[in-house]
Amino acid sequence: MVTIYQELQMYKNFDELASDVLDLAKEILPDQLFFLSSVSDTQQVILKLSNEDTSILVAEGMVVNLNDTLCNRIDFEKKQPLIYEDTMKESSLADFKNALEEANVRSYLGIPISFMNGEKFGTLCAINDEVSHFDNKSIHLLQRIVRMFSYYLDLERFAYRDSLTDLYNRRYLSTFFEDHHKTGGVIFFLDLDGFKKVNDVHGHDEGDLVLKEVAWRLRKFVNEHRNAFAVRLGGDEFIIHFSDISSKEEMTKQAERLLDSLSAWDADYQLSASIGIVTYPIDDTINLNMLLKHADHALYRAKTAGKNTYKFFDS
Repeated sequence: MVTIYQELQMYKNFDELASDVLDLAKEILPDQLFFLSSVSDTQQVILKLSNEDTSILVAEGMVVNLNDTLCNRIDFEKKQPLIYEDTMKESSLADFKNALEEANVRSYLGIPISFMNGEKFGTLCAINDEVSHFDNKSIHLLQRIVRMFSYYLDLERFAYRDSLTDLYNRRYLSTFFEDHHKTGGVIFFLDLDGFKKVNDVHGHDEGDLVLKEVAWRLRKFVNEHRNAFAVRLGGDEFIIHFSDISSKEEMTKQAERLLDSLSAWDADYQLSASIGIVTYPIDDTINLNMLLKHADHALYRAKTAGKNTYKFFDS
Protein backbone atom coordinates (compact mmCIF):
# COMPACT_ATOMS: atom_id res chain seq x y z
CA MET A 1 0.00 0.00 0.00
CA VAL A 2 1.43 3.35 -1.01
CA THR A 3 0.93 5.89 1.78
CA ILE A 4 0.04 9.55 1.43
CA TYR A 5 3.56 10.33 2.63
CA GLN A 6 5.08 8.40 -0.31
CA GLU A 7 2.72 10.09 -2.75
CA LEU A 8 3.65 13.54 -1.44
CA GLN A 9 7.22 13.01 -2.56
CA MET A 10 6.00 13.37 -6.15
CA TYR A 11 4.11 16.62 -5.58
CA LYS A 12 5.72 19.74 -6.96
CA ASN A 13 6.61 22.47 -4.47
CA PHE A 14 5.11 20.59 -1.52
CA ASP A 15 7.90 21.52 0.90
CA GLU A 16 7.76 25.16 -0.12
CA LEU A 17 3.99 25.41 0.23
CA ALA A 18 3.98 23.48 3.51
CA SER A 19 6.51 26.00 4.87
CA ASP A 20 4.28 28.86 3.71
CA VAL A 21 1.28 27.32 5.47
CA LEU A 22 3.24 27.07 8.73
CA ASP A 23 4.61 30.60 8.36
CA LEU A 24 1.08 31.99 7.89
CA ALA A 25 -0.14 30.01 10.86
CA LYS A 26 2.65 31.48 13.00
CA GLU A 27 1.58 34.98 11.93
CA ILE A 28 -1.85 34.23 13.40
CA LEU A 29 -0.69 32.48 16.59
CA PRO A 30 3.00 33.35 17.01
CA ASP A 31 3.41 31.66 20.39
CA GLN A 32 2.41 28.22 19.13
CA LEU A 33 4.45 25.39 17.66
CA PHE A 34 2.71 24.29 14.46
CA PHE A 35 3.08 21.06 12.52
CA LEU A 36 1.57 19.48 9.43
CA SER A 37 0.88 15.76 9.51
CA SER A 38 -0.51 13.04 7.27
CA VAL A 39 -2.66 10.25 8.68
CA SER A 40 -3.55 6.74 7.59
CA ASP A 41 -5.90 4.30 9.31
CA THR A 42 -3.16 3.35 11.76
CA GLN A 43 -0.39 5.96 11.74
CA GLN A 44 0.37 9.66 11.84
CA VAL A 45 3.48 11.07 10.17
CA ILE A 46 4.81 14.48 11.18
CA LEU A 47 5.61 16.09 7.82
CA LYS A 48 6.86 19.54 8.77
CA LEU A 49 7.39 21.68 11.88
CA SER A 50 7.24 25.47 12.13
CA ASN A 51 10.44 25.35 14.19
CA GLU A 52 12.74 22.66 15.56
CA ASP A 53 13.96 24.53 18.65
CA THR A 54 11.29 23.48 21.12
CA SER A 55 10.88 21.74 24.46
CA ILE A 56 8.02 19.69 23.03
CA LEU A 57 8.96 16.16 21.97
CA VAL A 58 7.94 16.22 18.32
CA ALA A 59 10.14 16.00 15.23
CA GLU A 60 9.82 15.96 11.46
CA GLY A 61 9.53 12.44 10.10
CA MET A 62 8.22 11.07 13.40
CA VAL A 63 5.76 8.19 12.93
CA VAL A 64 3.23 7.67 15.72
CA ASN A 65 0.54 5.06 16.30
CA LEU A 66 -2.67 6.96 15.47
CA ASN A 67 -4.45 5.61 18.55
CA ASP A 68 -1.81 7.30 20.69
CA THR A 69 -2.43 10.78 19.23
CA LEU A 70 -4.88 13.57 19.96
CA CYS A 71 -5.36 13.94 16.20
CA ASN A 72 -7.19 10.61 16.25
CA ARG A 73 -10.02 12.42 18.09
CA ILE A 74 -10.61 14.98 15.34
CA ASP A 75 -13.99 14.73 13.59
CA PHE A 76 -13.01 14.68 9.91
CA GLU A 77 -16.58 14.22 8.73
CA LYS A 78 -17.78 17.44 10.33
CA LYS A 79 -14.44 19.15 9.60
CA GLN A 80 -14.43 20.66 13.06
CA PRO A 81 -11.29 21.73 14.96
CA LEU A 82 -10.35 19.91 18.16
CA ILE A 83 -9.43 22.29 20.98
CA TYR A 84 -7.78 21.64 24.34
CA GLU A 85 -6.66 24.89 25.93
CA ASP A 86 -5.43 23.04 29.04
CA THR A 87 -4.93 19.31 28.53
CA MET A 88 -4.37 18.72 32.25
CA LYS A 89 -7.92 19.86 33.05
CA GLU A 90 -9.61 17.68 30.42
CA SER A 91 -11.22 14.67 32.10
CA SER A 92 -11.59 13.00 28.68
CA LEU A 93 -7.78 12.91 28.40
CA ALA A 94 -7.15 10.97 31.60
CA ASP A 95 -5.55 8.09 29.69
CA PHE A 96 -3.32 10.55 27.79
CA LYS A 97 -2.05 12.68 30.66
CA ASN A 98 1.18 10.80 31.30
CA ALA A 99 2.08 10.78 27.60
CA LEU A 100 1.21 14.48 27.25
CA GLU A 101 3.35 15.37 30.26
CA GLU A 102 6.28 13.38 28.87
CA ALA A 103 5.90 15.13 25.50
CA ASN A 104 5.50 18.49 27.30
CA VAL A 105 2.19 19.27 25.54
CA ARG A 106 -0.12 21.46 27.66
CA SER A 107 -2.42 22.85 24.95
CA TYR A 108 -3.55 21.57 21.57
CA LEU A 109 -5.46 22.80 18.54
CA GLY A 110 -6.01 20.34 15.67
CA ILE A 111 -7.58 21.29 12.36
CA PRO A 112 -8.50 18.48 9.92
CA ILE A 113 -7.19 18.54 6.34
CA SER A 114 -9.11 16.53 3.76
CA PHE A 115 -9.15 16.10 0.02
CA MET A 116 -12.19 17.49 -1.77
CA ASN A 117 -13.74 14.00 -2.00
CA GLY A 118 -13.73 13.81 1.79
CA GLU A 119 -10.77 11.46 2.14
CA LYS A 120 -8.49 12.24 5.05
CA PHE A 121 -5.13 13.85 4.41
CA GLY A 122 -3.94 14.87 7.84
CA THR A 123 -3.89 17.81 10.23
CA LEU A 124 -2.59 21.27 10.92
CA CYS A 125 -1.89 21.39 14.65
CA ALA A 126 -0.82 24.02 17.17
CA ILE A 127 0.76 22.79 20.40
CA ASN A 128 2.31 24.54 23.37
CA ASP A 129 4.02 23.66 26.64
CA GLU A 130 1.80 26.21 28.37
CA VAL A 131 -1.94 26.78 28.72
CA SER A 132 -3.25 28.64 25.63
CA HIS A 133 -6.33 30.52 24.52
CA PHE A 134 -7.55 29.93 20.97
CA ASP A 135 -9.93 32.69 19.88
CA ASN A 136 -12.57 32.11 17.21
CA LYS A 137 -11.07 34.59 14.76
CA SER A 138 -7.69 32.85 14.78
CA ILE A 139 -9.28 29.43 14.40
CA HIS A 140 -11.36 30.65 11.46
CA LEU A 141 -8.28 32.09 9.73
CA LEU A 142 -6.39 28.82 10.20
CA GLN A 143 -9.33 26.92 8.71
CA ARG A 144 -9.21 29.17 5.64
CA ILE A 145 -5.50 28.46 5.23
CA VAL A 146 -6.21 24.73 5.47
CA ARG A 147 -8.95 25.02 2.86
CA MET A 148 -6.57 26.69 0.39
CA PHE A 149 -3.94 24.03 1.13
CA SER A 150 -6.57 21.36 0.39
CA TYR A 151 -7.16 22.89 -3.05
CA TYR A 152 -3.45 22.55 -3.80
CA LEU A 153 -3.43 18.92 -2.62
CA ASP A 154 -6.40 18.13 -4.87
CA LEU A 155 -4.74 19.67 -7.92
CA GLU A 156 -1.57 17.65 -7.34
CA ARG A 157 -3.54 14.48 -6.69
CA PHE A 158 -5.58 14.93 -9.86
CA ALA A 159 -2.36 14.85 -11.90
CA TYR A 160 -1.53 11.34 -10.65
CA ARG A 161 -5.00 9.78 -10.43
CA ASP A 162 -7.35 8.17 -12.93
CA SER A 163 -10.52 10.29 -13.00
CA LEU A 164 -12.95 7.34 -13.20
CA THR A 165 -11.50 4.88 -10.70
CA ASP A 166 -9.27 7.10 -8.52
CA LEU A 167 -6.47 4.57 -8.94
CA TYR A 168 -3.04 5.87 -9.89
CA ASN A 169 -2.52 6.61 -13.58
CA ARG A 170 0.27 6.04 -16.10
CA ARG A 171 1.94 9.33 -15.13
CA TYR A 172 2.27 8.13 -11.54
CA LEU A 173 3.77 4.85 -12.72
CA SER A 174 6.29 6.66 -14.91
CA THR A 175 7.26 9.06 -12.12
CA PHE A 176 7.60 6.16 -9.69
CA PHE A 177 10.05 4.40 -12.01
CA GLU A 178 12.09 7.54 -12.43
CA ASP A 179 12.62 7.62 -8.65
CA HIS A 180 12.41 4.00 -7.47
CA HIS A 181 13.40 1.62 -10.27
CA LYS A 182 16.72 0.79 -8.58
CA THR A 183 14.91 -1.19 -5.87
CA GLY A 184 13.65 -3.96 -8.17
CA GLY A 185 10.11 -5.31 -8.21
CA VAL A 186 7.27 -7.19 -9.89
CA ILE A 187 4.60 -6.01 -12.32
CA PHE A 188 1.23 -7.72 -12.76
CA PHE A 189 -0.37 -6.58 -16.05
CA LEU A 190 -4.14 -7.27 -15.87
CA ASP A 191 -6.75 -7.25 -18.58
CA LEU A 192 -10.43 -8.10 -17.95
CA ASP A 193 -11.91 -11.09 -19.79
CA GLY A 194 -15.41 -10.42 -21.13
CA PHE A 195 -15.47 -6.68 -20.50
CA LYS A 196 -16.32 -5.79 -24.11
CA LYS A 197 -19.50 -7.85 -23.82
CA VAL A 198 -20.51 -5.92 -20.71
CA ASN A 199 -20.30 -2.66 -22.67
CA ASP A 200 -22.02 -4.11 -25.74
CA VAL A 201 -24.91 -5.74 -23.84
CA HIS A 202 -25.37 -3.53 -20.79
CA GLY A 203 -24.00 -0.19 -21.99
CA HIS A 204 -21.04 1.98 -21.12
CA ASP A 205 -22.55 3.30 -17.89
CA GLU A 206 -22.69 -0.27 -16.60
CA GLY A 207 -19.16 -0.76 -17.90
CA ASP A 208 -17.96 2.21 -15.86
CA LEU A 209 -19.55 0.73 -12.74
CA VAL A 210 -17.69 -2.53 -13.39
CA LEU A 211 -14.38 -0.66 -13.72
CA LYS A 212 -15.04 1.15 -10.44
CA GLU A 213 -15.79 -2.16 -8.73
CA VAL A 214 -12.59 -3.68 -10.15
CA ALA A 215 -10.67 -0.67 -8.86
CA TRP A 216 -12.20 -1.13 -5.40
CA ARG A 217 -11.13 -4.79 -5.37
CA LEU A 218 -7.62 -3.93 -6.53
CA ARG A 219 -7.33 -1.22 -3.90
CA LYS A 220 -8.42 -3.68 -1.22
CA PHE A 221 -5.86 -6.18 -2.53
CA VAL A 222 -2.89 -3.79 -2.51
CA ASN A 223 -3.82 -2.44 0.92
CA GLU A 224 -2.88 -5.87 2.27
CA HIS A 225 0.68 -5.39 1.02
CA ARG A 226 3.19 -2.97 2.52
CA ASN A 227 4.80 -1.94 -0.78
CA ALA A 228 2.23 -2.30 -3.55
CA PHE A 229 0.03 0.01 -5.58
CA ALA A 230 -2.53 -0.27 -8.39
CA VAL A 231 -2.67 1.68 -11.65
CA ARG A 232 -5.29 1.99 -14.37
CA LEU A 233 -3.46 2.26 -17.68
CA GLY A 234 -6.67 2.85 -19.62
CA GLY A 235 -9.76 0.94 -20.73
CA ASP A 236 -9.85 -2.34 -18.82
CA GLU A 237 -6.08 -2.59 -18.41
CA PHE A 238 -4.57 -2.36 -14.93
CA ILE A 239 -1.15 -2.66 -13.32
CA ILE A 240 -0.24 -3.85 -9.85
CA HIS A 241 3.32 -3.13 -8.79
CA PHE A 242 5.04 -4.90 -5.90
CA SER A 243 8.36 -3.97 -4.35
CA ASP A 244 8.51 -6.72 -1.77
CA ILE A 245 7.80 -10.05 -3.51
CA SER A 246 10.95 -12.08 -4.15
CA SER A 247 9.91 -15.68 -4.79
CA LYS A 248 8.02 -17.18 -7.71
CA GLU A 249 5.91 -19.13 -5.24
CA GLU A 250 4.71 -15.92 -3.61
CA MET A 251 3.97 -14.33 -7.00
CA THR A 252 1.93 -17.39 -7.95
CA LYS A 253 0.00 -17.24 -4.69
CA GLN A 254 -0.84 -13.56 -5.14
CA ALA A 255 -1.81 -14.02 -8.80
CA GLU A 256 -4.23 -16.81 -7.86
CA ARG A 257 -5.74 -14.69 -5.08
CA LEU A 258 -6.20 -11.83 -7.51
CA LEU A 259 -7.85 -14.03 -10.14
CA ASP A 260 -10.28 -15.36 -7.54
CA SER A 261 -11.14 -11.82 -6.50
CA LEU A 262 -11.88 -10.71 -10.07
CA SER A 263 -13.90 -13.74 -11.18
CA ALA A 264 -16.72 -13.56 -8.62
CA TRP A 265 -19.65 -11.46 -9.86
CA ASP A 266 -23.31 -11.48 -8.83
CA ALA A 267 -24.52 -9.64 -11.93
CA ASP A 268 -25.74 -11.32 -15.12
CA TYR A 269 -22.45 -11.30 -16.97
CA GLN A 270 -19.27 -13.35 -17.04
CA LEU A 271 -16.10 -11.57 -16.09
CA SER A 272 -12.63 -12.67 -15.12
CA ALA A 273 -9.07 -11.47 -15.65
CA SER A 274 -5.84 -12.54 -17.28
CA ILE A 275 -2.46 -11.55 -15.87
CA GLY A 276 0.99 -11.16 -17.38
CA ILE A 277 3.80 -11.14 -14.82
CA VAL A 278 7.25 -9.65 -15.24
CA THR A 279 10.00 -9.16 -12.68
CA TYR A 280 12.94 -6.76 -12.79
CA PRO A 281 16.13 -6.71 -10.72
CA ILE A 282 17.95 -3.84 -9.08
CA ASP A 283 19.25 -2.15 -12.20
CA ASP A 284 20.07 1.40 -13.30
CA THR A 285 19.04 0.65 -16.90
CA ILE A 286 15.46 -0.54 -16.34
CA ASN A 287 13.12 0.77 -19.05
CA LEU A 288 9.45 0.99 -18.08
CA ASN A 289 8.19 0.78 -21.66
CA MET A 290 10.19 -2.40 -22.21
CA LEU A 291 8.88 -3.87 -18.96
CA LEU A 292 5.30 -3.15 -20.00
CA LYS A 293 5.98 -4.68 -23.40
CA HIS A 294 7.27 -7.86 -21.72
CA ALA A 295 4.32 -7.94 -19.34
CA ASP A 296 1.94 -7.48 -22.27
CA HIS A 297 3.57 -10.41 -24.03
CA ALA A 298 3.00 -12.59 -20.96
CA LEU A 299 -0.59 -11.32 -20.78
CA TYR A 300 -1.17 -12.35 -24.40
CA ARG A 301 0.03 -15.86 -23.55
CA ALA A 302 -2.42 -15.95 -20.64
CA LYS A 303 -5.24 -14.91 -22.95
CA THR A 304 -4.41 -17.55 -25.55
CA ALA A 305 -4.12 -20.20 -22.82
CA GLY A 306 -7.84 -19.85 -22.11
CA LYS A 307 -8.08 -16.65 -20.06
CA ASN A 308 -8.70 -16.39 -16.29
CA THR A 309 -5.07 -17.38 -15.74
CA TYR A 310 -1.58 -15.92 -15.46
CA LYS A 311 1.70 -16.35 -17.24
CA PHE A 312 5.26 -15.26 -16.46
CA PHE A 313 7.34 -13.46 -19.03
CA ASP A 314 10.03 -15.83 -20.31
CA SER A 315 12.88 -14.11 -22.12
